[in-house]
Amino acid sequence: MQLIGMLDSPYVRRVAITLKLLGLSFEHRALSVFRNVEEFQQINPSVKAPTLVCDNGDVLMDSTLILDYLEAIAPADKRLMPADINQRLTALRLIGLALIACEKTVQIVYETTLRPPEKQHQPWIDRVQGQLHVTYNALESAVDAAHPWLITNQIMQPDITVAVAWRFTQYVLSHIVDADRYPTLTHFSKQVEALPEFISTPLE
Repeated sequence: MQLIGMLDSPYVRRVAITLKLLGLSFEHRALSVFRNVEEFQQINPSVKAPTLVCDNGDVLMDSTLILDYLEAIAPADKRLMPADINQRLTALRLIGLALIACEKTVQIVYETTLRPPEKQHQPWIDRVQGQLHVTYNALESAVDAAHPWLITNQIMQPDITVAVAWRFTQYVLSHIVDADRYPTLTHFSKQVEALPEFISTPLE
């Protein structure tokens, strides 16, 4: 398999870390959707990161759909989504919040860095920042400082996605999302980012 995309994307990074934790062999091709458009188009004309080229040549995109496929082909004892329906519901809720945090972070970055200052709409920025803080408030409440993992006694997909989202936001918007306001998330992030699969998959 080939994973296409840059690790400064939280969506690409969550897939790369998941592949490692699942023990699935893959090649990472660090192509940018901005700087390597023509090369990216040859693999996926839609130029969507992440893109996963499967062993049979099929091309998948969207991190959530890619992860669904990876769960299906992974050994049962390595799967990262809980089988218990109540635990799975909790996992999906946490993953959903983390993905909203990623989305709102990306919206703010694009609005404030790609759009000329005279064309930026401050009420829209304020709205998205509010949504981002509400989402992280919910995640701060959901993370238990006394336990290293969110669902079970081992790392699962919610742990990966929440940690990746938090690291991404802190990397690009630490001036907006103050880590001191979210001490439990900060502590959780440090524990997860110390894992070999995260260290070997740096955001930078």
